[in-house]
Amino acid sequence: MRLQELLAHLHDFTSKGNANPFITSLEMDSREVKKGSLFFCVKGSTFDGHSFAKQAEEKGAVTIIAQEDVDVSIPVIKVRDTKRVMAVLADAFYNHPTQKLQLIGVTGTNGKTSITHIVEQICQAAGRKTGLIGTMYTKIGTTKIEMKNTTPESLFLQKSFQRMVAEKVETAIMEVSSHALDIGRVHGCDFDIAVFSNLTQDHLDYHGTMHEYRRVKGLLFTGLGYRFDPNRPKFAVLNADDPATLEYIRSTSATIITYGINQSSDIMAKNISMTASGTTFELITPVGSYNINMRLIGMFSVYNVLAAIATCMVSRIPLSTIIGAVETVTGVPGRFEIVDKGQDFTVIVDYAHTPDSLRSVLNTVKQFSYGKVIVVIGCGGDRDRSKRPIMAQIAVSNADVSIFTSDNPRSEDPIQILKDMEAGVKGETYITIPDREKAIFYAVSNAGEGDIIIIAGKGHETYQIIGENTYDFDDRLVAARAIKELI
Repeated sequence: MRLQELLAHLHDFTSKGNANPFITSLEMDSREVKKGSLFFCVKGSTFDGHSFAKQAEEKGAVTIIAQEDVDVSIPVIKVRDTKRVMAVLADAFYNHPTQKLQLIGVTGTNGKTSITHIVEQICQAAGRKTGLIGTMYTKIGTTKIEMKNTTPESLFLQKSFQRMVAEKVETAIMEVSSHALDIGRVHGCDFDIAVFSNLTQDHLDYHGTMHEYRRVKGLLFTGLGYRFDPNRPKFAVLNADDPATLEYIRSTSATIITYGINQSSDIMAKNISMTASGTTFELITPVGSYNINMRLIGMFSVYNVLAAIATCMVSRIPLSTIIGAVETVTGVPGRFEIVDKGQDFTVIVDYAHTPDSLRSVLNTVKQFSYGKVIVVIGCGGDRDRSKRPIMAQIAVSNADVSIFTSDNPRSEDPIQILKDMEAGVKGETYITIPDREKAIFYAVSNAGEGDIIIIAGKGHETYQIIGENTYDFDDRLVAARAIKELI
């Protein structure tokens, strides 16, 4: 695509140089620049792309998009906001890919990964080719691409969607984080269905208040637009049991479908029964009631499944196909994942890293535990400090043995993070073991028959970030090794 053809999509810019080079790729990382690239100078939290403009030119870039002056000899397009322009040009360069497939976005504090994976499995059971973008990876069909952010930058998103279109993907499902909504990473994404899981305390280090956090999540629903298109209707799938839903109902003109357990909803679960091997409930829908017997465990899993069922119903997948898929769905890696090496106690690894998700996991296991509940929990560094004492309180209140340890301390002192946790449980009984591996080994060595160990916070992660270094660390592998060595 020629530069001037691309610039026709912009309305406010100044241009230095009248050349009209052929653009072969769009890049925001100077290391990825090649001959014919257009390079975006993006300001990040640690790096400023303007500092790499000259390097991009030397590597073959033929145009620079910047919001500050840069010293290069190739054409420079100066704009007010590079990130906003990047979203516009990425959508245009890749030929508006999200207009050519069904796009489902899932937002909320907890449950995003599980809901997207359940929807993916139902769509596949219906014979649809899927794409998935989330915390763990991007998938196009069965091909996986590792990820750094829950929701990638607009450049990567649009390129991924274009590849999905080329590979005949029919439905793309993606996690949409509050950060991504706030800084515009999903600008240019034409969502067909927006799904809300729940809203509980998290990311207050970034958003400041729960009010602001709730408002930002709502951008996904206002972003569905105001136009009614009978050929491409928009839907908002909302959790009726969460108070934030009332605000999101007011925020969108899309057709609303609700799900829930307590409040009257379009899709409901009644007569819920749980065991260590699965969950049963009565599914109530506008077209009838059905008995569900699924492998997933926990009230949070019921909510996730209801959200997925509602989403797939408005996607016009037959209910019989949806139910059949739900009853065969297995868990998502790192979400209530059992580590079984033949021991006479249960070890569960879960991503629970917010107060609500930790409480939910502990309440779930108490329903079928006949021994002690042991929890290993830490809190991430460079993240919301206010939730640390709350996490500790929940652990001590809902487990028989609480072991506080490191999560990903990042640039913070791990000992100070633990002190922040301990401040919430003064006078209570708990154990502090800063080394996460030693904490897991301690939990395993002190478990008896019928006990349940919850290793919370990191879930699917295969690393631990300490200072500026990233180390290999997988709770599941460490727990398995502890069981083999100690039992």
